[in-house]
Amino acid sequence: MTITQLKYLLAVAEYRNFTIAAENSFVTQPTLSMQIQKLEDELGIIIFNRKKKPIELTLIGEQIIEQAKLIVSESNRISDIVDQQKGYIGGEFKLGIIPTIMPTLLPLFLKSFIKKYPKVHLLIEELTTEEIIKKIIDGHIDAGIAATPLENPEILEKVLYYEPFVGFVSRNHRLFNNDTIREDELEIDDILLLKDGHCFKDNIINLCNSEKSDNKNHFHLESGSLDTLIKLSKEELGMTLLPYLQTLDLPEEDKIHLKQFSGTVPAREVSLIYHRSQLKMQLIEVLKSSIDGIIRGAIAFSDVKIISPLLKKRS
Repeated sequence: MTITQLKYLLAVAEYRNFTIAAENSFVTQPTLSMQIQKLEDELGIIIFNRKKKPIELTLIGEQIIEQAKLIVSESNRISDIVDQQKGYIGGEFKLGIIPTIMPTLLPLFLKSFIKKYPKVHLLIEELTTEEIIKKIIDGHIDAGIAATPLENPEILEKVLYYEPFVGFVSRNHRLFNNDTIREDELEIDDILLLKDGHCFKDNIINLCNSEKSDNKNHFHLESGSLDTLIKLSKEELGMTLLPYLQTLDLPEEDKIHLKQFSGTVPAREVSLIYHRSQLKMQLIEVLKSSIDGIIRGAIAFSDVKIISPLLKKRS
């Protein structure tokens, strides 16, 4: 039994297809199939039911895969331990970022980070919070940037910043003539929302009065893009809420639609998240430090109330 064979097992278990698993393992399909067959013969068991489409794990195969994940993960940490001991800041680092953070945060720090740490090879992927958590736990990425708290026992969180919410209100909306808006003036049916899977939508649901209103004239829409929500609001189809960093690059003519919150400002907590057994802590720390240094100059709010991305259970 070899680490390579176990990696091939994990690839087939993930993709449920020998050809695709081989492509993602950068080997030929016959080579991958032969190595898995060799391992099954050595163990005297069948790990994959090849008669099913897509391929399925046998009962013993499911147990083997769980153990293989642990073994491969621990083997990958050997080089991490050596790098940590040497104080080496370099190597590959896989980072997932949620869609409502990636386009605004990444341009702020990426160029300076690459310049300061040229030996670090950042592999960045846009993912939902759910996808980030799964990939961290499965060992496919090293860390993520997402809205927190997540209350996941396997995930540790390092807070990067608190990002206030800002209203973007169409000209015909009931709140447009207000200098500021209040939290108790918001109604969930009154707001253009991101679609399911975006934690910023869950932030807003937790912030707003979620009871359905009796006004049948409200326009309700869910989109996968904040830019789309802004365009729809400008077309006088309603209001939306934006993360503060999203408002910084708006054209001047669009800023008339922005409405700050009065009093304590609702905000989301944005954190660097990683597995509790993560050993690339030097890379975690320099990434956090780089973002800290940039974000302090961009967000100056202090009196904020953190709105959780975890949906509340409602009776």
